[in-house]
Amino acid sequence: MQLTLEFGGGLELLCNSVKIHEINVDPQAEEEKLTMKHLLPWIRTNLIKERPEMFMKGDSVRPGVLVLVNDCDWELSGQLDTVLEEKDVVVFISTLHGG
Repeated sequence: MQLTLEFGGGLELLCNSVKIHEINVDPQAEEEKLTMKHLLPWIRTNLIKERPEMFMKGDSVRPGVLVLVNDCDWELSGQLDTVLEEKDVVVFISTLHGG
C-alpha cells in the first residue's frame, strides 16, 4: 500500500531531516487492513534514525504529536484503530517547542 508520510515541527530531524516520505507498506499477515497500530512500529523501525523515544511512547505517538490522516485529526477516526487506504497522507507534527 502506497502512503505519503509527512513530518513537521521538528520531527523531521528524527528522519535525517527529510520531511516527506513516499512509502510502501503492507498489512501484517494476520491483518486484512493496515491500521495506524501497525504503521507506527513500521515507521519506528524503517524511518526513525535517531531518538525514537521522541516520536513514540509505548505503542502510540508521544503526547504533543498531532497526527492527521488526510487532514483529519486521528482522534476523530479511532487513533490506533484508524484504517489506512491506498494513497492516504499521514502527517505527524510536534506541538512541543523549547523556549
